[in-house]
Amino acid sequence: MSVKMSRGLLAAFSMIVLAGCNAGNPGGALGSASEKPEASAAASAGAPVVQGFCPTIALRDGTSYYRTYAKGAKDDATKIVYQASLADTTRSCVRNEANLTITAMVQGRLVAGPEGKAGAVNLPIRVAVTDGDTVLYSELTQHPVTLADASQPTQFIFSKQVSIPATASGLTRVFIGFDEGPKKK
Repeated sequence: MSVKMSRGLLAAFSMIVLAGCNAGNPGGALGSASEKPEASAAASAGAPVVQGFCPTIALRDGTSYYRTYAKGAKDDATKIVYQASLADTTRSCVRNEANLTITAMVQGRLVAGPEGKAGAVNLPIRVAVTDGDTVLYSELTQHPVTLADASQPTQFIFSKQVSIPATASGLTRVFIGFDEGPKKK
């Protein structure tokens, strides 16, 4: 038998053994033979669970920044009251039989423009959850942020908890961004 063939057989055997170690519980036994199913179920009820699916968060082009201009001005950099931007995102998920609860978070920054001043600012942030082309959730929130000093930017964290059906597919995505809502007439 050649050395290459021996190595191949050894590698294949090793993979089979490792696959058996990761195969889970095919025989249905719960640990040791003396352990009772009720005790094992009670012990695992409070144990942390590894979540298999948690939808990703995306910032759509054009919704990750927001500017407000002084009255009557539009697209004039000298008339900006404030501008805000969204950057880093994270999420966590908890699933039960009926729902997938997503806690979506995004980090943002608020900066006063030439026309800006210190004070409270409400930022229109929309969270939408889609499954392919189907919208499962969409809500616009006026998120308050306080700009303590007009000469210093401030950072903020926006967090939203969303529940969607547990039957959501792998195509599910969470979108977070600024949304002014419908244009005023």
